[in-house]
Order: sequence, then C-alpha cells, then structure tokens
Amino acid sequence: MLAYIFVIIAVAVRFLPHPLAFTPVGASLLFFGARGPRRQLWFPLALLAASDVLLTTLVYRYPFTWDHFVTWAWYAAMLWLGTTLRENAGALRIMGSALTGSVGFFLVSNFAVWAAWQMYPRNFAGLIACYDAGIPFFRRGLEGDLLFTAAMFATPVLLRVLADRMHKSGDNIAAA
Repeated sequence: MLAYIFVIIAVAVRFLPHPLAFTPVGASLLFFGARGPRRQLWFPLALLAASDVLLTTLVYRYPFTWDHFVTWAWYAAMLWLGTTLRENAGALRIMGSALTGSVGFFLVSNFAVWAAWQMYPRNFAGLIACYDAGIPFFRRGLEGDLLFTAAMFATPVLLRVLADRMHKSGDNIAAA
C-alpha cells in the first residue's frame, strides 16, 4: 500500500509549487520497484507518463517531443533498479541506487535535451554546455532523490517499530 501512496504523492508534488527538480519521483520508483507488486510495475510508469503529458502540454505549453520517451525509459530503469532491492535492501545499496538513478537521469535527460531541442549547438561543446547548464538541476535532483529515498525506505521500518511499541504497551495495560 505504501508503494502506491508514495507514487501518488510523487505525481501530486509535480503539480504543486516546489523547487525545480526537487521531487520524490525517483525515490517513489525505487520504492515501488522494491516493495510494490511485480504485476503492477506498469502503474507508476503509466501514472508518471500521463502526468508528463499533462504538465508538458497543458501546464507548461511545450510541444510533446521524443525526448519524453527517454524520461519514460528512465522511469522503467528506476523501477527495475528498485526490483534489485527486493532481496538485499541495506542502507548502502538503497542510497547507492538513488545516487545511480540521479546520475543516470542527469546524463540521459541532458543528452536528450541536447539532441531533441535547438538550444545548444550540435557539437561536443554544445553537449558540454548542456550538461553544464543542467548542474543546478542535478544538485537539487540528487538532494531530493537521496532525502526522499531515505524517508520512503525508512517509513516501513518506523511504522513497524511504532506498531511493536504500541502492541507491547497494550500488553502491559492488559497485564495490569
């Protein structure tokens, strides 16, 4: 259930005012891949793709271009990366996956912007300029991915601890 809630929150945050690139999208995809039902991996992908179309065409009024498919491929890659955390989800692997996702998104999304749009010259210097312009977004994206990943993966652990404490305190009351 938490996996669905986190994806819905991630989609909702995209429609609310927030610091650019500071969203729980990557974290929610990792968490869904790790904890969500395998048969439902299409759910976050479809929901985020639909939100991309709505945001791009209706909110930002940009044309829908092929570079969206690159983003959707990244969504699928994050879900797959999350599935690798199903059996072995230590803190280091979880945060390493978040870092991998952030770096991967920076690399592929900036390359797609350089290739799809006419904002930069079609040469190596233009590609480097595109990556350079993306660094502030990368910093905020990385911070968001690490923070939200830690929070999402810690939530079930904290809920279990709270449930155990409530159960134990209930036992003490019944014994009295």
